[in-house]
Amino acid sequence: MPSDPRQRRAARHAPPAGEPSAASPRKKPLTVDRITDAALQVVATEGYDALTIRRVAAVLGTGPSSLYAHIVGKEDIDDLLVGRLCSEVVLPEPDPATWRRQILDVYAQIRDQYLKYPGVSRAALGVVPTNLSTLRVREGLLAILLAGGIEPQNAAWALDALSLYVSAYALEQSLVQQRRRHPDQEWVLGREELIRRFTALPADTFPQTRRYAAELTSGTGHDRFEFTLGLIMDNLTQL
Repeated sequence: MPSDPRQRRAARHAPPAGEPSAASPRKKPLTVDRITDAALQVVATEGYDALTIRRVAAVLGTGPSSLYAHIVGKEDIDDLLVGRLCSEVVLPEPDPATWRRQILDVYAQIRDQYLKYPGVSRAALGVVPTNLSTLRVREGLLAILLAGGIEPQNAAWALDALSLYVSAYALEQSLVQQRRRHPDQEWVLGREELIRRFTALPADTFPQTRRYAAELTSGTGHDRFEFTLGLIMDNLTQL
């Protein structure tokens, strides 16, 4: 037996004679992009509620402490998620003649990005954007509003109102889809059932709801999305 303690320790961990030692696979370096990819994977497969630093670390095959070399906390992950989704948004060259349609098209892109990942728009509701990709989109939207002749202060506040609505709309749609996947949550009703229930209400208490049941339940979600953004934009020119 070797007399030197270091030699004895090495001997304990040496592979049996005649058996080649297997080289352990080299781990990919942890990066902000890989953290963002893992976070999106969690949201896509498990929903936003499942998104934690510990869960992201598990997807990456590492411990939570490893992530803190790249992020400060959960808020950073939220910022990264929104930034990644905004990086997919295509911005047009601002056109005074079509600024309303341009605003609607850009926000429709943002809406569709949010809807790919159930509940992810909560990340946009909970953080002040600092990601360059997110700020790029806000810059583009602001430029479109200004090109449309909207006063700078009104344009700045309109951005907040429009962005808030889009995030809330996407969150509501995600919640509805989630409930429809669970048979025990049957209170998400179709239009025909809603009309039936509205028209069955007591006439003396709910005369308008009974009379306008068809109007109250008309249109798809995206129809209402365009209607609401249109309301906000049309009123901007009157301020």
